[in-house]
Amino acid sequence: MNIDLTDTTSGRINAALVRARRAMGSPAVGMVLTLVIVTDEGSHYDALKAASDASKEHPSRILVVVRRPGRSPRDRATARLDAEVRVGGETGTGETVLLRLHGELANHAHSVVLPLLLPDAPVVVWWPADAPEFPSKDPLGALAQRRITDAAETEDPVAALRQRAATYAPGDTDLAWTRVTLWRSVLAAALDQKQARVNRAVVEGEEYNPSSELLALWLADRLGVPVERVLSEGPGITAVRLATAEGDICLDRGDGSLAALSVPGQPDRSVALHRRSTAELIAEELRRLDPDETYAQAVRFGIDRLGRAQVAEAEAAGAAKAERASGEEPAAGEEPAGDEETGGDSGDGGDSGNGAGKRSGRAAAR
Repeated sequence: MNIDLTDTTSGRINAALVRARRAMGSPAVGMVLTLVIVTDEGSHYDALKAASDASKEHPSRILVVVRRPGRSPRDRATARLDAEVRVGGETGTGETVLLRLHGELANHAHSVVLPLLLPDAPVVVWWPADAPEFPSKDPLGALAQRRITDAAETEDPVAALRQRAATYAPGDTDLAWTRVTLWRSVLAAALDQKQARVNRAVVEGEEYNPSSELLALWLADRLGVPVERVLSEGPGITAVRLATAEGDICLDRGDGSLAALSVPGQPDRSVALHRRSTAELIAEELRRLDPDETYAQAVRFGIDRLGRAQVAEAEAAGAAKAERASGEEPAAGEEPAGDEETGGDSGDGGDSGNGAGKRSGRAAAR
């Protein structure tokens, strides 16, 4: 059942929810939390679809906040609330309220959301993009026990992680961290099976991939060893190598779905390690609403190292470009370019020509 309300109030929206539940024959409320999604007009469909899929596992009231402050001074001076109430159908056992805040009301979303929260139930706020700098100090974030952001949706994911570290408060988390849950589980299980000291580690992944950075920082924090970030073509994280005295423990996922796990002294085996959808990530985050201390330690551990890695990535990209240019065919009448940088007898220059184009620098201090 869909109910459209124009120029309405929070009280009328609550009355419409009660009326819709009675019309559906389910006056009782069986929802376990309130999920508030703060997004824009162009992105709300995908975010709402992911939240609706996640609510099949966690029945919830979904409040989608779409701010429309207006472009002209006249539009910005007005205040109007439009709403669409959805109960049943695709929403399953939950409820969905799409809130469009016009004009000055867009700056006071918390005053609209507060009366619509389920009583005595936890509140989760999710910013699919354009998260505030201080999620816990945001008026909507202050209402929540759990605040979800996504560094992967920002223009500079490394800078976003640095900001998350500086402004972290208990209850904050990021979907870039949620994406590495399966990687952390498989690596932890591999280390349980192979009792060997790890000397160093390498994490391979796409450039500007915050999940690769967080996984490297987690390994550096937990193992206390140097962790190197190496750029790859992706998708996402492609490989993790843990160096031990007996050989490398390697988890390699080149196609984004199936990974190969190699442990010294054991046969190689395949591991299902697919790239999960946003709905699966949100469903995981809703399973636990207590502070994620492991995430806090990882993101705080690497704030300085992320800055150095970012500079090293730019240098590596420049080295790769120079290497490609030197490999082009010389024009007619020109002498062929020398091979000082790629020859095997050139010392450090040979290593630079072979691998500097893909190396990004250290993600943990030695």
